[in-house]
Amino acid sequence: MHVLPAAEVVTAYLDHLAVERGTARNTLDSYARDLRRYLRYLEQAGVRDFRRVTESEVTGFGAALREGDEVHPPLAASSAARALVAVRGLHRFAHLDGLTEDDPAREVRPPAPAKRLPKALPVDDVLRLLAMPPAEGERPLRDRALLELLYSTGARISEAVGLDLDDVDREERTVLLDGKGGKQRLVPIGRPAVEALEAYLVRARPVLALRGRGTAALFLNARGTRLSRQSAWQVLKTNAERAGISTGVSPHTLRHSFATHLLEGGADVRVVQELLGHASVTTTQVYTLVTMNTLREVYATAHPRALG
Repeated sequence: MHVLPAAEVVTAYLDHLAVERGTARNTLDSYARDLRRYLRYLEQAGVRDFRRVTESEVTGFGAALREGDEVHPPLAASSAARALVAVRGLHRFAHLDGLTEDDPAREVRPPAPAKRLPKALPVDDVLRLLAMPPAEGERPLRDRALLELLYSTGARISEAVGLDLDDVDREERTVLLDGKGGKQRLVPIGRPAVEALEAYLVRARPVLALRGRGTAALFLNARGTRLSRQSAWQVLKTNAERAGISTGVSPHTLRHSFATHLLEGGADVRVVQELLGHASVTTTQVYTLVTMNTLREVYATAHPRALG
């Protein structure tokens, strides 16, 4: 039986992607780069016939991607996963096309992407951000109330703009949020947020409401209709820039900060889970990694023998 060079299979696979699958040029280029690296790995492993590739070569290649070598630096988990997807596609193509008897990459799974830790702002930055909207004018009063509510409750922006007037109980200082999957949760709201809401509801919302046709929405835009998620995100972004906070701001910035500051203050992770509306405590535990990183930094700089 003649030798089946791996390079021939790679060429045929890339042609198949380009011609029959209509794969985008950028994707083809990245697959070609990854598969060239795979070819070099097989060559160094002494595999000349593509039909002789086993699962151990495929997993070995995955490990090599993460470790790096003399020529290539180690790849991040996301890049290594992309390269393994290309290799899995290559072997699947060869098997389905009858070039190989089996698919050695079938059971090989790309590495799970590393958890991206949520970015929380320091308390001083949050306080500066909340103080940005002036205390006069319809839109500034609305923006101040919106930002205070987001930080005080940990609400998602979509949950905040979805609030109706009846969802806020100013006497009990609670807010009823409609979370993911139609699940509602009642969360407490701090006094500064209640005061900002009072100012908005008394001095700003009635003026904005006159421009619309009547709506129960809590937060209104300049036309007197419900504020959109995009507009609320723009409020957060604009005021963060005005406060000099240019990096690490996302629609969830105040939600992340709410969770992190609660845990740093000693709150139980399951209480924070309830407040955030997470279905699983595992999701909330990502924030404990953030606070642990902070503890490590403080420990490393404060303990006399931390570096010993």
